[in-house]
Amino acid sequence: MRKLITICILFYFFSAAGNAQLWKMRRVEVGGGPGITQFYGDIGGFSIGENMIGFKDFSFRQTRYNMNLNVRYRIIKNVSARVNFNFGSFHATDIRGSNEGRGYESKSTFFEPSVLAEYYYLKNKSENSFLSLRGRNTPFRTFFSTMDCYVFTGVGSLSYKVKPNAALASKSQETKGITPVIPFGLGANIMYSPGINLGLELGGRYAFSDNLEGYTSVYSQRNDIYFFFNFMFVYKIKTSQKSRSSF
Repeated sequence: MRKLITICILFYFFSAAGNAQLWKMRRVEVGGGPGITQFYGDIGGFSIGENMIGFKDFSFRQTRYNMNLNVRYRIIKNVSARVNFNFGSFHATDIRGSNEGRGYESKSTFFEPSVLAEYYYLKNKSENSFLSLRGRNTPFRTFFSTMDCYVFTGVGSLSYKVKPNAALASKSQETKGITPVIPFGLGANIMYSPGINLGLELGGRYAFSDNLEGYTSVYSQRNDIYFFFNFMFVYKIKTSQKSRSSF
């Protein structure tokens, strides 16, 4: 009996040590997914003083599509580096806001590559050990034990091309360009299986340009800002079995 207990204890500790390092077998992840954009510029929205904290500027009329593709590398358990690509469109319109009579409207297509650093302040306890999800765990406990939550920032570049309407065409300064951007945001993943995550991500961008919609006003007090909200599918690439012995 003592030998059996000793074997069980040793098996438990060796298994725990191995599982703690199993993330090293899936350092590389590829993913992406569809989403929407929300643009904040000099066309549309309300003037300062008419808009508390900017909430009134949110409009479904400004919403357009976005597609994300990315490759991620796990540096350590809670930190990843990510190469990120977004492409899609922005929409800006004076319908609803402080300048409805002006009638400006534009559509911009864009491509945005970026390099991001991610920090996971909440890491799931069942990573790469899908069998541990079974047993006495309730659905509620299982949900949270498979959740990752992270924040990110980095640097990027936005290439854009603007199509103005007739009212804006005579006032538009530039209809295309390239500008640096600063990404920031947060996200959450749920582990569907040891090799697949499903998640949501909200990311903002501060642009070093005030012309992404083809117009800048003398009354403008800031550069353009835009947001992405994406559904994410992540596939974890299994690497060499040698990673099992890496600590």
